[in-house]
Amino acid sequence: MQKIIALLFLSCFSSYTAKSQQPKKLNATEIHESIKKLNFLGSVLYVAAHPDDENTRLISYMANHVKARTAYLSLTRGDGGQNLIGPEIRELLGVIRTQELLAARQIDGGEQRFTRANDFGYSKHPDETLAIWNKHEILSDVVLAIRQFKPDIIINRFNHRTPGTTHGHHTSSAVLSLEAFALANDKKAYPKQLQNSNTWQPKRLFFNTSWWFYGSKEKFEKADKTNLLSLDVGAYYPHSGLSNTEIASLSRSQHKSQGFGNTGTRGSQIEYIELLKGDMPNDKSNVFEGIDTSWNRIPGGKQIGHILQKVEDNFDFKNPSTSIKELIRAYLLIQELKDIHWKAIKTKEIKEIIAACAGLYLEAVVDTNHATANETVNLEIEVINRSASEITLASIKNADGVSIEKNILLPENKKFNFKETLKINKNQLPTTPYWLTKKGTLGMYNVSSPQLIGKPETPRTITILFNLVIENIRLSYKKPIVYKTNDPVKGEVYKPFEIIPEVSAKISEKVIIFENDKEKEIPVIVKSGRNNLEGSIKLSSPKGWEIYPEQQKVSIKNKGQEQELVFTIVPPKNQSEGSIMPIINVNNKTYSKELIEIDYNHIQYQTVLLPSESKVVRLDIQKYGQNIGYIEGAGDVVPESLQQIGYDVTTIKPEEITPDNLKRFDAIVIGIRAYNTVEALNFKQQILFDYVAQGGNMIVQYNTRHRVKVDKIAPYKLNLSRDRVTNEFAEVTILEPEHPLMTSPNKITKTDFEGWTQERGLYFPNEWSNDFTPILSMNDKGEPAKKGSLLVAKHGKGYYIYTGLSFFREFPAGVPGAYRLFANMLSIGKNKQLSD
Repeated sequence: MQKIIALLFLSCFSSYTAKSQQPKKLNATEIHESIKKLNFLGSVLYVAAHPDDENTRLISYMANHVKARTAYLSLTRGDGGQNLIGPEIRELLGVIRTQELLAARQIDGGEQRFTRANDFGYSKHPDETLAIWNKHEILSDVVLAIRQFKPDIIINRFNHRTPGTTHGHHTSSAVLSLEAFALANDKKAYPKQLQNSNTWQPKRLFFNTSWWFYGSKEKFEKADKTNLLSLDVGAYYPHSGLSNTEIASLSRSQHKSQGFGNTGTRGSQIEYIELLKGDMPNDKSNVFEGIDTSWNRIPGGKQIGHILQKVEDNFDFKNPSTSIKELIRAYLLIQELKDIHWKAIKTKEIKEIIAACAGLYLEAVVDTNHATANETVNLEIEVINRSASEITLASIKNADGVSIEKNILLPENKKFNFKETLKINKNQLPTTPYWLTKKGTLGMYNVSSPQLIGKPETPRTITILFNLVIENIRLSYKKPIVYKTNDPVKGEVYKPFEIIPEVSAKISEKVIIFENDKEKEIPVIVKSGRNNLEGSIKLSSPKGWEIYPEQQKVSIKNKGQEQELVFTIVPPKNQSEGSIMPIINVNNKTYSKELIEIDYNHIQYQTVLLPSESKVVRLDIQKYGQNIGYIEGAGDVVPESLQQIGYDVTTIKPEEITPDNLKRFDAIVIGIRAYNTVEALNFKQQILFDYVAQGGNMIVQYNTRHRVKVDKIAPYKLNLSRDRVTNEFAEVTILEPEHPLMTSPNKITKTDFEGWTQERGLYFPNEWSNDFTPILSMNDKGEPAKKGSLLVAKHGKGYYIYTGLSFFREFPAGVPGAYRLFANMLSIGKNKQLSD
């Protein structure tokens, strides 16, 4: 896993860093752009289904060119996608993709919201999607987003009128947005929400269309565009030296887990939006035409608008602090507004601008990255006023509510440092994504607090409140406590300050396969969150499984240290499966969660607490052959899974693919999407085909049909498609029951396709030469049979196998039939002696 390094992107739009805990340091141009945004009172909500569905060109255009408050409502967090940068899938991938969206929004200037919908995988129809999601609840979340954000304009990424032609999640996002457009202003709809929000009626609803939705550019050129608005999103921003489309590319490139690195473009570029609800603007290049977006839109705003327009017009780029007195006047008037929505938004904005104009630097740094409830930590607080404005630090208020009086005048450019201590509340909850604290359903997260619904991440509660007096007016600034250190290579490194449990435990293998009834030693890693930890640990076990010793002592002297304890597990004689979980007792408190750290360069460091649970499977499995070569693709746990059933697996780098190196392997397995991600394989394909011809087995896992980097996927004709079977319970027909893949060394039956997770498979070939034998047939409801999930061809003395079956999902879930079938694929053409 990669360590985070400082990443800084400075423009007039935002000060972006992967460490968003780092204080913002706006330059004069950025401050001036913020003042322009302060003078715009209009909002746009963009709606789609997943991280990376959003049109960053349009979001950036609305936020930076139009100056509108702009947000992206992603209905899901993308748990069901693939991960091109690491091993995390499902919930942990959702955490990564959430942070990627937040990183993207820091670049393009937007905000980020979510619903409780869970990305359960590909869905072919919105009826299926909405049934699994629980339409009533997810629709309530979309209504809530509208009532809280109060957009004038809503833009849907997808078309609600074409169900069944694209991902069901996509269409569902548009369907829900359309319904919520009307319901948000209905007091009878979700009335409990109105205890903390108000009804709201957006003015217009659009669909962000393009030639793609029409089938071709030619058809789009001929289409009636009467109901379309056209927006040139290729605007150039001289103050940053970047075009809007370049900003958008930087934003989209944050979706690194999905391989969406994007090259910036320049020049005019038209985006089209189709009016679905509301009145058509007379000016078809202005979505806000006819909507008052000035301060005049709210009672009491006219005078504020006059003051702030003068601030904008007379802004001194050499000395921004000259604007502070007028900004303070406007701030006081904003506090008198009766419109609580705009009052809250503009109060936050103008306070940030005042601080930036003064060059205020307020920071609270803790001396440790982690702490536990009831622990005392050391703080170092830095305060500096880098302007001639009269500013006094009146007091500092700790997260525990203790106010520390200071009453220090802050002379220009004189730094003040204070050392304090902070005792963490004994009831403080650990830091973890709020949507993962309770087990949800297949389609929806379980969020216990209504106040958290829609928020992108768990709010930071460990903060310092700086009470200042600026130009004789009291202003308070709340800052999260952060951890900062100096790295000899990277320099200043920031991480968030995380609260962790006093003890956590993990079993490295999430699935433990027993290929026979022999016992295995299973190490459990216990990690202490504090000094001098004493306790005990035991493992829960399923019926019929034996574990010894029954209990062991835990004793760890120093915070952050780990202790490894080994338990012996004896499986039953026959096939069986269940789960084991470490249970730690410390001072009569029990702990059973694993502390997971996610640390990548492009996103903020994350700690995640999940149940420390591993599946144990006693398999009835046989295998031939022993030595397997694995060529990595986009990342999966297939090598580790094969090792679990007794294979010796060696990872082969592209440069190591030579005839001599391949001779020692009984089979070569190609990782998922390797032909989409590893260009060097194009020059190694013939070597691999020759290996097969000389008696080897080659198994190629799924690739997408786009961006294929090899000239020939197989030694014979083989065309990939978008065919997939998304229903994991879809009936599987064995076309060739007597084929060696179905008989040797394990007899494969329909029982082996029970218990599969998320899907049967994806991106099946739909055309192949007669050299291939299709082994299986399957289909989703109402669709024709698909026979491309498992294809095998004899090539010379060996076998080439292409499979779109989702082994990369089934292995981590411990699906017995998936292991038995893959063992047959590795064993084909071999004999028992090879594995003895």
